Amino acid sequence: MTLLGTRVFTLTIFLVMSAIVPAISMAQEAQPMSEFALGRSGGRSGLGGMTISRTISTEEPGSTTSNSGPEALAFDGTYVWVASQFTDRLTRVRVSDGAISGTFTVGRRPVALLYAGGSVWVANLLSNNVMKLNKDTGAIVGTFNTGEGPGGLAYDGASIWVANRNSNTVTKLKASTGANLGSFAVGKRPIGLTYAAGSIWVANNFSNTVTRLSLAGATQGSFAVGRGPFGVTSDGKNIWITNYFGKSLSKLQGTDGLNLGTFKVGDGASGIVYAGASLWVVNNGDSTVMRIGPSDGSIITTYATGKGPFAIAFDGKKIWVSNFASNSISTATVN
Repeated sequence: MTLLGTRVFTLTIFLVMSAIVPAISMAQEAQPMSEFALGRSGGRSGLGGMTISRTISTEEPGSTTSNSGPEALAFDGTYVWVASQFTDRLTRVRVSDGAISGTFTVGRRPVALLYAGGSVWVANLLSNNVMKLNKDTGAIVGTFNTGEGPGGLAYDGASIWVANRNSNTVTKLKASTGANLGSFAVGKRPIGLTYAAGSIWVANNFSNTVTRLSLAGATQGSFAVGRGPFGVTSDGKNIWITNYFGKSLSKLQGTDGLNLGTFKVGDGASGIVYAGASLWVVNNGDSTVMRIGPSDGSIITTYATGKGPFAIAFDGKKIWVSNFASNSISTATVN
């Protein structure tokens, strides 16, 4: 072989190895999580022995496939509740040992969950209502009409706030009775919302904005964020928004909505929670969860989940993630 041929061959090997090594390195960086099946059609197969069949979803941006579509999560102090939108059921999982303790039928296409005021609340996207469930028995104790396409929930200590995706409004319900206290216009396709800094913050998925509402429903501001804002949480001082199409987080100052920066995360940034002095961000397209430092938006650790995760919850010790395309949940201890 000529000298030139040797150099070309060596360069080719180097480039191939360079392409392989980062992939191996990235795989090593993704920490494992425990993953457990939820069972077919909301069944009681328990955690383990995954069986996955597939049904197409067209609801969520970039969503993949699943046989039941576990999407939303909420923790009630003892159990994690999982909403599977294609079976119109909730599954209750005991966090102490992962045992499935019941499945409960709700409305059409449940896509959001919230534990508030001692009850479990579920938003039923195609029923245009919210249901209130007894956390101990799973019995439905109330059904309350909302706007069109309810798909996000928050609690301010007295009222339940519902993001209506198809009517571009937020509905306020009295938590004790479910009485409708009004509907308020926001941006296009509101999805995520949270209560923080004395206000309700709403992520408008198609407007690329966040709307701030007073507890009376008055608009206090509209703030530009990244592409496809989805999930919203607070670190106690600032508001954090996942940008689904922007593969990023936006950080807004809680006092006035000032944009404090944009920080890169994974593909399809969706669910977000503040836990253990860190932000935890679900990347739907990458099937990962990232632990983020709230001071500078740095990526601390990446965890591998099941396929197509959407939502995340914290039980005080562990994070729980719903895997939309695997019909499963993943969990890991927060260190």
